[in-house]
Amino acid sequence: MTTDIILEAKNLTKTFGGLMAVDDVSITIKKKIMHAIIGPNGAGKTTLFNLLSGVMPPTNGEVFYKGENITNLPPYKRAHLGIGRSYQITNIFPNLTVLENIRLATQARGGDNFKLFRKADDFQSYIDQAREVIKAVDLAGKEAFLAQNLPHGEKRKLELGIMLACDPELLLFDEPTAGMSSEQVPELIDIINRIVQQHERTAILVEHRMDVVMSISDVITVMNQGRILAEGTPSEIASNSQVQTAYLGDLYGELA
Repeated sequence: MTTDIILEAKNLTKTFGGLMAVDDVSITIKKKIMHAIIGPNGAGKTTLFNLLSGVMPPTNGEVFYKGENITNLPPYKRAHLGIGRSYQITNIFPNLTVLENIRLATQARGGDNFKLFRKADDFQSYIDQAREVIKAVDLAGKEAFLAQNLPHGEKRKLELGIMLACDPELLLFDEPTAGMSSEQVPELIDIINRIVQQHERTAILVEHRMDVVMSISDVITVMNQGRILAEGTPSEIASNSQVQTAYLGDLYGELA
């Protein structure tokens, strides 16, 4: 693996009974870019994403992170290597405050996650780190709010904060705008874009909103029928006749 590649998959295949969801897919993700994976419904993009993030094992093939074979590592071990992931369904502790949610994530990264009976004040450095993350995801002033009482858009910010608190080098976003109104989307995308650019992180994005994908992606991989159909810059993908055919016009207007 060359030094500018952070994640590489080789010949990934995933079958469910007689269904071939991902069919011999190889993909490389370069460092410090926003790399989107898109495709029509049933194209295999979500399954590929789950293989890359360790949510499910491949039937065949391998995944490498910075040259290390991580094919059989579960998500929590990948997190310790520097891989963070968000989910379509918000994944937070609803009965804890914003600060407590993010403080626990910084604490887990620091190795104190099993010291359950010490007072929270004993972890001042983690609290300080959590407050910095809260500022980064534009939740300053909401530290004492219970997570369950936040509006959906702010729950998404909180989930992003939890992921950032673990200081990942590679961020995996699974439909980050799912369930959000059109008015809420630009702010969240601006935060994600800012974090990737300012902190020189790498992001892989699965997203159904083509306006979002085309506006923030450096590279786009298009899946169709379990295989990679095309890959390139947003302008290259928008003008690709194979991509237009695969989408049968449903999303072509947005791609163009």
